[in-house]
Amino acid sequence: MMDHHQKHLEAKNNNEPVISIRNVSFAYLPGMSVLKDINLDIYAEDFLGIIGPNGGGKSTLLKLIVGILPLQHGSIRIFGKQLKDFHRWSCIGYVSQKATHFDRRFPATVCEIVAMGRTAYKGFFSPLNKEDKEIIDIALVDVDMMKYKNTPLYQLSGGQQQRVFIARALASNPCFLALDEPTIGIDVRAQEEFYLLLQKLRKEKGITVLFVSHDIDVIVSQANSVACLNQTLIYHGEPAGFTKGDYFERLYGKDIRLILHGH
Repeated sequence: MMDHHQKHLEAKNNNEPVISIRNVSFAYLPGMSVLKDINLDIYAEDFLGIIGPNGGGKSTLLKLIVGILPLQHGSIRIFGKQLKDFHRWSCIGYVSQKATHFDRRFPATVCEIVAMGRTAYKGFFSPLNKEDKEIIDIALVDVDMMKYKNTPLYQLSGGQQQRVFIARALASNPCFLALDEPTIGIDVRAQEEFYLLLQKLRKEKGITVLFVSHDIDVIVSQANSVACLNQTLIYHGEPAGFTKGDYFERLYGKDIRLILHGH
């Protein structure tokens, strides 16, 4: 049976989307749409940056893709399977906005947090074996956090904590990383290191990255594909096409004045 990484590679070789979104609409309350008729294809090893104003639907779209919110209208296919028929959620590593918002008295170590990703892959009733422990160590090495393996999570900086949550996602052997505003509250230096880490994972491990951010500078400098959402899909394409168009006004209103540093 072909696993998801084989399908990921096959999709790349055939230039087929690994995630296909068609006519997706969503409303938290009747008559109050957050997303309207979204059509979007995401390809293997894309670094897709999703931007737009508050309330524009960025986080909602991500939650629909990873199965946190129920699909109301339209369809989402992952590796050709309809969302309702897709069950291997461990192939999508999700890091939410609230990943680092936890009780500082929470006693878990870095290793214990990353092990949660392995448990999610195997099931809660399967004990960790030698192979699992090796995979956990590899995930920690990948994010350069091995030396903190036995450190309580609350003792780490915000940037270090985010690396731990990336490692937790990596422990489930994902094809995709879906990240919702992962650098909120992290200093500029840690943010730069975080983006370098994502590029490394994409290039060395062939992981597809979906990245929601308010920071347009980051998206146009890091992503190879940009999706601009303000309830509808305003733009999807290369960053250069976004910066040359009139999409700022369409996203944020005609009175906005934005400067992209270095662009």
